[in-house]
Amino acid sequence: MKKQKAEPYLINSISDLHRLLELPKPEHPLVSVIDLAAVKCFNDDSLASVIYNFYSICIKKNFKGKMKYGQNYYDFDEGVMTFFSPGQVISTELPDANNCVLTGIWLVVHPDFIRNYALSKNISNYGYFSYAVSEALHLSEKEEAMVDGIMANIEQEYRSVIDNYSQDVIVSHIELLLNYSNRFYNRQFITRKNANNDLLVKVETLLADYFDRDDIDERGLPTVHYISEQLHISPNYLSDMLRSLTGQSTQHHIHAKLIDKAKQILVTTSLSVSEIAYRLGFERPQSFNKLFKSKTSQSPLEFRSSFN
Repeated sequence: MKKQKAEPYLINSISDLHRLLELPKPEHPLVSVIDLAAVKCFNDDSLASVIYNFYSICIKKNFKGKMKYGQNYYDFDEGVMTFFSPGQVISTELPDANNCVLTGIWLVVHPDFIRNYALSKNISNYGYFSYAVSEALHLSEKEEAMVDGIMANIEQEYRSVIDNYSQDVIVSHIELLLNYSNRFYNRQFITRKNANNDLLVKVETLLADYFDRDDIDERGLPTVHYISEQLHISPNYLSDMLRSLTGQSTQHHIHAKLIDKAKQILVTTSLSVSEIAYRLGFERPQSFNKLFKSKTSQSPLEFRSSFN
């Protein structure tokens, strides 16, 4: 009999998290900075997959050896930072509790804490909250010290006497941390340009192969999710990487390759526009016409006639 996969373990509140980790009650019910050195390791299978109903920003320190990032290994081992938003399923390989040593800092923030602030609406714009676990932010020593300082300020603020400005100050520190993280991710894209260029080549090759297939009419147009799945990275990370290299999103690259293929067919065959549309995976020729004109300022027939 096939073993049923366990449901993710749901952690609803920061108080629940503290109880699970066998830590003292949080000093603030909606925000907490946790020292990972004070957390014991668990090897309970029920915790192999969890869902946090709050934002999680974690920096793991003293990581030794290489870190696998996407499909490659890199040397930024000073600090590894991860970001999760409420409701994400986080799966990990549980370590041996007898040989497990945790070090680092973990900031958890309940959505209610930022509910009445602009950050509540803007936080979804920080794309790294939906990056895959393997797409962590690798910090330099200087960057790690900066993150440490901001998290220490957050902890100091909620441990102090609460007044009318406490929440404003903490939210400001969280925004500062997120903005610095944006900068650090951009640095990461730049310092790993060679690896990312390799990934760009893979994207171009994958799209070229896709549009050369004979069964596109059955498979339909390639999606961003399909491309990222083939490359084993998350859709958001893929688009951010492509923007850092080319200024364009993954969807733009898909459309660009599609239009190149359409131009080739228009010039080298006598297929009708409808036949070309279906051949390229469109369900309706009108959609193909609209996209082609938006990208070239010409209809498919106008483009074909310009070569006759």
